[in-house]
Amino acid sequence: MPNGVQGEHVAAGWPRWLTEVAAEAVRGWQPRRAESFEKLDKIGQGTYSSVYKARDLENGKIVALKKVRFANMDPESVRFMAREIHILRRLDHPNVIKLEGLVTSRMSSSLYLVFEYMEHDLAGLAATPGLKFSEPQVKCYMQQLLSGLDHCHNRGVLHRDIKGANLLLDNNGILKIADFGLATFFNPNQKQHLTSRVVTLWYRPPELLLGSTNYGAAVDLWSAGCILAELLSGKPIMPGRTEVEQLHKIFKLCGSPSEEFWANLKLSRATIFKPQHPYRRCVNDVYKDFPTTALTLLDYLLAVEPGNRGTAASALDSEVSTGPYIC
Repeated sequence: MPNGVQGEHVAAGWPRWLTEVAAEAVRGWQPRRAESFEKLDKIGQGTYSSVYKARDLENGKIVALKKVRFANMDPESVRFMAREIHILRRLDHPNVIKLEGLVTSRMSSSLYLVFEYMEHDLAGLAATPGLKFSEPQVKCYMQQLLSGLDHCHNRGVLHRDIKGANLLLDNNGILKIADFGLATFFNPNQKQHLTSRVVTLWYRPPELLLGSTNYGAAVDLWSAGCILAELLSGKPIMPGRTEVEQLHKIFKLCGSPSEEFWANLKLSRATIFKPQHPYRRCVNDVYKDFPTTALTLLDYLLAVEPGNRGTAASALDSEVSTGPYIC
């Protein structure tokens, strides 16, 4: 980066360790100061971050502060976080969490991401004893999830970790996709080499379990299908303990992929997971008690071959994603 540009960022108050590797992510923004927020409660803890409920003292608004820790200011860790910031700044949709600012200073060794505050997450709600989501609620949540995914995919972003814990809800039933730590930019018209080591195991599609590195929006749609079935059945539908067990559960429910799929996969190690005897697809049998419209969408999203899952936009056109619904 030209020294003049880096100098501008440092002069604006950004620390040098951030501007040296992530200038593009903060371009055009001014850092907020930590003292302009009052921490109210710690609401989350991860390996590399902590999340706080806080009050913005400038306007009184309640926000979520995500404090990111970097190991010795490792440039690779900073670059990884910069990608998440860059992605979040590209997205602007009612069903995608909004990054409202960044908190740091020239001499600071930490970084806070400022998000709008959401009271719940879908996994936490689903775990509430005695709670069962109604069909209208499920319709409402799926419509919002697919709408948010459609926006992400249209902006060239794959989320790559759709699960209940990353779907936030406010007290009005508004759902927002959050945690873009594993997200990446993608171009559906270009072959890309992406990592297959993404998506939480129970929500991971078969192509990733088989090691595919050339994939697209269909990986998020598979996860959305798992969420749909989970909301209606009240529990995760394929809780595998290992990748091999997860594949077995998928084939047992969704059937074996076609010979053409295996041929096109072009992954030598993948064929060792090819079932000796083809499995029959039984999604409609296992979930025959689901509402017809939901079952139609589920059958579509849990297509074992990614090319058959369609798009978030086409899923939104299905009956389950249209009203009437209430959250």
